[in-house]
Amino acid sequence: MRRGIIEKIKRLAKEKNAVILAHNYQPPEIQDIADLCGDSLELSIRASKTDAEIILFCGVSFMAETAAIVSPDKTVLLPRADAGCPLADTVTPQALKAKIAENPAMPVVTYVNSTADVKAVSTICCTSANSVKVVNSLKENSVMMVPDKNLAAYTAGRTGKTIYPWNGYCPVHENLTPEAVLEQKQAHPEALFMAHPECRPEVLALADIVASTSGMLKAAKESASRSFIVGTEIGLIHPLKKQNPDKSFYPASPLMVCADMKKIRLEDVLCCLEEMTSEVRLPEAVRRAAHRAVYRMIEL
Repeated sequence: MRRGIIEKIKRLAKEKNAVILAHNYQPPEIQDIADLCGDSLELSIRASKTDAEIILFCGVSFMAETAAIVSPDKTVLLPRADAGCPLADTVTPQALKAKIAENPAMPVVTYVNSTADVKAVSTICCTSANSVKVVNSLKENSVMMVPDKNLAAYTAGRTGKTIYPWNGYCPVHENLTPEAVLEQKQAHPEALFMAHPECRPEVLALADIVASTSGMLKAAKESASRSFIVGTEIGLIHPLKKQNPDKSFYPASPLMVCADMKKIRLEDVLCCLEEMTSEVRLPEAVRRAAHRAVYRMIEL
């Protein structure tokens, strides 16, 4: 039955000139049927350069919005409209505007893990891989970072700037404790510990490698080490194993599971393609403003 669904998905995607994207945290079966896998912004940019008329984004809502920001001429679909992001939900454009009014001269660096409405009122966007470069590119010495406080702390420690963080966080990464990491280090003393910048500072202090999901994939491939403890959502272990079948990967904690990232199933992808449901549309004024913040980062 699964093979039949996969064949239907592939046939419909070809017929409708659709490109299927899957974030690194998606279930293995979704990653395996995707045309492109990777980080959210990376996927949106790669998809924008294809001749596909439809982008079917297997991820969460802010990711599909980002695809719509950079590909206004394409139809963007999200198989599960209820796949949200608790981190993105910690900031609203209204709350951010209020903070900006209190500090009008302070630039706002917004993590791509945010809604289009929030990007639209930001100075510039950043990713977990380029946050230090983005902050250092600004002439101001004081910067507001939204919405992830842990990424802000990580960035602050690597720049000479004063960073004022928003009090938001990713529950999956925030819940990883030093105790859990040390337990895995004891169980696998030969393994390198890779941690995502969304983790707590005390967890990052234990890391051998701090990197985005794409950065972890690159590090694991290039490293001489044969085993790794993975300090991010467990979905990343699937592509890590696919790319490095001769190496071992252990989750830093079995609790690092994002329920929203695991919502999409093959049946949802098929239904979305058949019925063209859950199209992501943005008001043009919002899209243009968010586009400026995203592309100011890309131009770096």
